[in-house]
Amino acid sequence: MKRRQFLRGAGAGVAGATLAGCVGDDVQSLTVDYAYYNPVSLVIREHGWLEEAFEGTDTEVEWLLSLGSNEANEYSQTGDAHVASTAGVAALMARSNGVPIRTPYIYSEPEWTALVTLEENGISSVEDLEGSQVAATRGTDPYFFLLQALDGVGLSEDDVEVVDLQHPEGQSSLVRGDVDAWAGLDPHMAELELEEDGAELFFRETNYNTYGFLNFLEEFLEDRPEDARTVIETYERGREWAIDNPEETAGILAAESDMSEPVAERVFTQRNDLSQPVPGDDHRDLLGDLAPILEREGLVAGDADPHGAVDELIDDGFASEVV
Repeated sequence: MKRRQFLRGAGAGVAGATLAGCVGDDVQSLTVDYAYYNPVSLVIREHGWLEEAFEGTDTEVEWLLSLGSNEANEYSQTGDAHVASTAGVAALMARSNGVPIRTPYIYSEPEWTALVTLEENGISSVEDLEGSQVAATRGTDPYFFLLQALDGVGLSEDDVEVVDLQHPEGQSSLVRGDVDAWAGLDPHMAELELEEDGAELFFRETNYNTYGFLNFLEEFLEDRPEDARTVIETYERGREWAIDNPEETAGILAAESDMSEPVAERVFTQRNDLSQPVPGDDHRDLLGDLAPILEREGLVAGDADPHGAVDELIDDGFASEVV
């Protein structure tokens, strides 16, 4: 999502969140997103564990599908979701631009993005991208992965033509030959890798992936801390089940997203680490390293302080009590 969209709607986020909390006189809503890039969310939703956790209370659970970090941040910005799943750097960009979120839980440490091309395009390194068209979804981890990859070889976004497409459209655009490369996201990337002849992940760097952040509206954490704790407890239940049942989790991922079982198994069993759910110094350090890129590329307002926003964003209190 472009900077001006964040800035235009940031003030509306708090008001929207207040409105989103009320469903009727005696019932309050809890709106949580689910995403194909967040397998734990799919497990929880499939088993109905969040609804079970709030059974007998005045809280009604609602689910929203996020197709990317940019869409999840839009839900947070407008107050349409109390809890939403993004990549870490996308959460930092949102917080820096005034979206009132905090991150009390890490839902995965993934390798969910790489740079992808087709063999026929003759691209084998990041340097080869100079002057090329590259599909990417602005405001998401693949986009920031691309920026880091370019920065690592002395290039910037000005040296390529970024074609702003949602992740599935980026995949299709590469296959059609409309772009030379694609900053891919699983499960679409794994699907292309396994099912498209000549598809190549020509640049991979695990450390450029910025974790899966579960973001809560700040007002929700402050006004409804017990509900927030219940969400995190339910995520812990889902995380532990997913770790103990990898094949079943891959099956849920396949069924929800209409991907094949082999693709789902690669995404979940090979590219997701669920072992460290508590946010901490590793996440602060990584986001601190990325803050200059946000400023250099004009992705935050001129008066924004992304370095300061790191500490405002990371909140280890809830998860430390629960995990």
